[in-house]
Amino acid sequence: MVTARGSRRRSRFRRDRRGRGLRGPLYPSSVPVSRSRSQRFDALVLEALEPIEQRWHAELTQLDVAVDEVPEITSTTPEKQVWDDDVVVDANVPLARLVPAGVDRRGLPTRARIVLYRRPLEARARDGMDMADLLHDVLVEQVATYLGLDPDVIEGQ
Repeated sequence: MVTARGSRRRSRFRRDRRGRGLRGPLYPSSVPVSRSRSQRFDALVLEALEPIEQRWHAELTQLDVAVDEVPEITSTTPEKQVWDDDVVVDANVPLARLVPAGVDRRGLPTRARIVLYRRPLEARARDGMDMADLLHDVLVEQVATYLGLDPDVIEGQ
């Protein structure tokens, strides 16, 4: 394409100064470092849930586990926020919530689910092992609330 001055117009699709851009992925997709933060968190959740699921499989068939980035908070002042018994809280910040089975807006039945909040959990964990332990503890507490049992019974102690 020629402009009014007669020079060639530069292509809008240049990637970098020399027109090359990235030549390929930095890591193969099979390597764990190539996963995103949320994908790594989801994998940790599944690992933490596995021993609980194996022991209590029959009782947990109607329970789902979900992950949200952050909790939805209605109050602007943390001092006034009051949490129900179905919420695991640390320093008045919710880490997880048990949503009971019910009916949605369209009148369809919903299953009970545990909602884990990724960002607050990540902020409280020092490293990967600490995150795995924290997730396990939160899941044990939420499953115990769902089943109406003591957390020690869920843990197997």
